[in-house]
Amino acid sequence: MAAPARGYGLVAVGVSAGGLLALRTLVAGLPADFGIPVAVVQHRSKDSELLCDLLQECSHLEVGEASDKEAIVPGRIYVAPPDYHLLVEPGYFALSTDEPVRFSRPSIDVMFASAADAYALDTIGIVLTGANADGARGLRKIVDRGGHALVQDPATAEVKVMPQAAIRAVPEACVLPMAEIPAYLAGIRGRRMPPCRKVGA
Repeated sequence: MAAPARGYGLVAVGVSAGGLLALRTLVAGLPADFGIPVAVVQHRSKDSELLCDLLQECSHLEVGEASDKEAIVPGRIYVAPPDYHLLVEPGYFALSTDEPVRFSRPSIDVMFASAADAYALDTIGIVLTGANADGARGLRKIVDRGGHALVQDPATAEVKVMPQAAIRAVPEACVLPMAEIPAYLAGIRGRRMPPCRKVGA
């Protein structure tokens, strides 16, 4: 496995209602040599079992549920297990059964905030389709720590509430149609992106 490219060290993705199609679009578009680890929080039921299989069948990268104390390595997509918060520590993941946040466990805000603490300016945060505001505060923290923010264009989201909330919290986030996000990420490897522009600027 190649070492991660210089530049960003983690892609953190938050998604909720309508997320399966968005996630499949994302992972299918990442190339096999995409060297930045990807962590995903998808709101789902406690008994959800098939998400990783559905993502793996269209991904060039290895997809699996993150486990407690698992090392974060390049070229993998880590999915938060149902009913656990996924926390990012420097170089590894931790799982938590702390109370739900905004009625969600796993919580996107919890994962984003821990990623911002652990990886700071090496973090890319992405908010996709969803029906609540989870992720908005965490994305704000990622940007405040020098990281990069991407939000799915609400016009292309199956449910617009979550990306709209993220844009309100982080108006300088880069807003892209879902179909363009994988290529954008593929092009970001090994370099730093300039500050995002405000929506409509």
